[in-house]
Amino acid sequence: MPYSDLTLPELESFLPEVHLPKDFDDFWAQTLASSRAKWKPPVLKKIDDGISELDIYDVTFSGFNGEDVSAWYILPRNSKPTVAVVEFLGYGGGRGFPHEHLAWPAAGFAYFIMDTRGQGSAWGSGGSTYDDHGSKSQFPGFMTKGIESKETYYYRRLFTDAVLAIDAVRSLNIVDPKKIAVTGISQGGGISLAVAGLVDDLFAVMPNVPFLTYYRRAIEITPRAPYTEITNYLSIHRDKYEETFAVLDYFDSLNFVRRAHAPAYFSVAMMDTICPPSTVFAAKNTYAGNSTIEVFKFNDHEGGQAHQWVNQVNWIRSLL
Repeated sequence: MPYSDLTLPELESFLPEVHLPKDFDDFWAQTLASSRAKWKPPVLKKIDDGISELDIYDVTFSGFNGEDVSAWYILPRNSKPTVAVVEFLGYGGGRGFPHEHLAWPAAGFAYFIMDTRGQGSAWGSGGSTYDDHGSKSQFPGFMTKGIESKETYYYRRLFTDAVLAIDAVRSLNIVDPKKIAVTGISQGGGISLAVAGLVDDLFAVMPNVPFLTYYRRAIEITPRAPYTEITNYLSIHRDKYEETFAVLDYFDSLNFVRRAHAPAYFSVAMMDTICPPSTVFAAKNTYAGNSTIEVFKFNDHEGGQAHQWVNQVNWIRSLL
């Protein structure tokens, strides 16, 4: 795929338009407070999944509206971790099997990987968390589920789950509650940025080729799904453009990262046709805290993959 976005010098100084709803902070404060009011302590069940050198727990914790969300919690067996890494998944994937997620605990970190409600049937080994919330009309997928209002939009529930995943990890008293890092690829990276803006005292934020950022630009220049789910929706609902983006502004990472202060380590792929580089740099350049970015010049949405994981491990250790 040839370069199709701005040049690297242009990206490094690129700043997006601001579309911040006046009640953005109140909306999220009320959303989180109402779900925290229904919080239940997480339930952990230790499992034997054929892994002998790590402790693996099947976790159920309270997410949006007190609804059950699944996760895996994996711990080094013979050392006490100093940092917990919480990971959020890419679009369409579920938590799968524990043995698919051993890298972080093998490196000595506590590791919590959250299942994604309603997803888990597009790639990977499946998910186990339902999203029993109806929707009036949507293009197939999650980008337009409940898009008629900010109260019903799918990502309100998912972002709330992600914030309450941090609450769940903190309640387990395995690591210092201020030593929690968040990460994810694509959708998981976008969720990480939302959490960074909603949780004040994270240790670190590591979004890889993040999705869910600068929607207004993304749908105009991106030829591939999932952003094209919104494009298709608007091609049918021709009178819903302003109404739709008024909802999406509550879920755009650009409006979360202005409130994020934990150190952040981004990655971007310059030939990315799913999450264009300008949308990633828009988030990085708007991020309120200290941030750096790893640029992969000749990659599409796969980004840095295993190369970037090594970079992340070394970066977190440098923060310690």
